[in-house]
Amino acid sequence: MKTGLVLEGGALRTIFSSGVCDAFLNEKLPMPDYTIGVSAGIAYGVSYLSRQKRRNLQLLMHYANDRRYMGWGNFFDPRNRSYFGLKFAYDTIPNELVPFDYDTFEAYPGQVEAVVTNLQIGRAEYREVPRRDASFLLLQATCAMPVLFQPIRLDDGAPYLDGGCSDAIPWKRALAVGCDRVVVVLTRERSYRKEPEQLMPLFRRVYRKYPVFLEGLRTRAERYNQCREELFALEQEGRVLVIAPANTRGFSRTERDRQKILALWQDGFFAGRRAAEAVRDFWTRETPSAGTPE
Repeated sequence: MKTGLVLEGGALRTIFSSGVCDAFLNEKLPMPDYTIGVSAGIAYGVSYLSRQKRRNLQLLMHYANDRRYMGWGNFFDPRNRSYFGLKFAYDTIPNELVPFDYDTFEAYPGQVEAVVTNLQIGRAEYREVPRRDASFLLLQATCAMPVLFQPIRLDDGAPYLDGGCSDAIPWKRALAVGCDRVVVVLTRERSYRKEPEQLMPLFRRVYRKYPVFLEGLRTRAERYNQCREELFALEQEGRVLVIAPANTRGFSRTERDRQKILALWQDGFFAGRRAAEAVRDFWTRETPSAGTPE
């Protein structure tokens, strides 16, 4: 038996996932053997693996309105050139202001992967998250939203962008590495359907040198919707357990309203608490029986 946790991205909408994970910590659920996330899903998810309850909520309640954290000033700063302040978000905050517990994260015995999109080949890559990287370079790469970020170059020298461009909900990866008890936390309500990309004219200008990547962006909505349909079918068979928010309409991926942030975290926390015993049973019983926990 191998348990897995899959965390969808969605920028600040992943505060829902943080609420779910905080509830898991509160209920003292066993840690999964394998954790994979996309974009902010794993960037926030490492705080679950370091067992730091409410760390992400504290971070956003304090800094979502801070121009050093996100804003167009960062984007037009030639030293940064990304909507999020990279040094502030990935260095100052975790190493000074809201300290990240590297020791506890390092002690997590399971495997941790982040999804990144290789810009040159337009495909997803699954990278092991380093346990001690004070710059969080891999997490910068998985969060690098098209246009809003410059590509992040990793150790192989290739340029990378947001993993959500190629594999937004990597439950298939969890199954491929041997997980047979997979919990998936979504950041969009079950009724959500992604619409075709409206920014394709801009993307074609910015990424004209990367035709395979562009084709992936063009088909992203169709692939995303198909991925969810297949996931929900597996859920009906009892092979995965899915947790999703009730409603994310009106919540921006760069949301600054603290009340909205708190409300979505609470939605996640209560959803996680309601699902806790189903998750515990799914991750520990001899013969799994999953499905819709709420």
